[in-house]
Amino acid sequence: MVSAKWTQILDTQRVKRSSQALSVIGSDAYIYGGEIKPREPVDSDIHVIHLAEVQNDADLVSKITASNSGPSPRVGVLSTGLDGKLYVFSGRGGVAMSPIEEKGSLWVFDPVEEQWARVAPKDETLPYPEGRSYYALTSDGHDAIFLHAGCPEKGRLCDLWSFNIMDRAWKRLADAPEPARGGPSIAFSDGKLYRMNGFDGKTEQGGNLDVYDVANDIWTTIAYPADGCSGPPARSVSCLVAIRISGKPVLVTVFGESDPSNLGHQGAGKMLNDAWIFHIDTSIWTKVDMSGLDRPAARGWFDADVLQSSPSPKVVIHGGLAESNERLGDLWTLEFDD
Repeated sequence: MVSAKWTQILDTQRVKRSSQALSVIGSDAYIYGGEIKPREPVDSDIHVIHLAEVQNDADLVSKITASNSGPSPRVGVLSTGLDGKLYVFSGRGGVAMSPIEEKGSLWVFDPVEEQWARVAPKDETLPYPEGRSYYALTSDGHDAIFLHAGCPEKGRLCDLWSFNIMDRAWKRLADAPEPARGGPSIAFSDGKLYRMNGFDGKTEQGGNLDVYDVANDIWTTIAYPADGCSGPPARSVSCLVAIRISGKPVLVTVFGESDPSNLGHQGAGKMLNDAWIFHIDTSIWTKVDMSGLDRPAARGWFDADVLQSSPSPKVVIHGGLAESNERLGDLWTLEFDD
């Protein structure tokens, strides 16, 4: 059994939202995009949560106001940190909720300059991923960003792309195992991508951890019982992050939606409040034993990242959609006993 403890950092209307992006750079968490009312993107401001300061909400949160040179408001967007900067791709915009098509461009935010810049492919004649929302996004921590699946104008995808930030070039990689899906989770660890969960339009996916070998462009699958005992139940709009516990690499997944609402994007389905660890060296799942009574409400449609600048890695989660259909404005850290 692995034990861990939740700690609430803040809960404020200022960062209340779902379907948003969260990335941790240094000791700060950066929040961008999302919605408070269904299908109505919030503004393009960046909210910064200063995780090193544990005083009161006023000290913890600062805002970087949107400028005309930055991305338009959007939901169903994710971000990833790389080389001290924040990268986002596409998402949905406007009441129609159509994917924002920017011809393969990403947006990069520089926390030092507090400025956005649009990063377009160097050769715009080469293939690039189409605009989409509710995809999965991560990086290798070096020079590559990985984009997977999500919801284009119609249907769902199972493609995988990498973007080299030095060459400014997209590369189409091997498609992930079907079914195509929205709201999956991916994480990078030691030269491999790990993909799980998602919604295929009919059912939540579970029972398979798909592993992509970056060097060989090959997918393999680790099957497990998605029974809540030997492995996490099926879900979507959850999270997956890679950390180390006692020096060993593990994956952590928490929360998510296990049964969609019959109102679609207008409502909340059945939400989960569990946390699981996948031990990469043994391919075994362990349900996390939570100490203390203070813990986040069940949710989906949130985002998460890892705070590395602490004595032991912490998982950071923010916001999302509660089972009551209320958007949340809280931020928590999950710290494991090492």
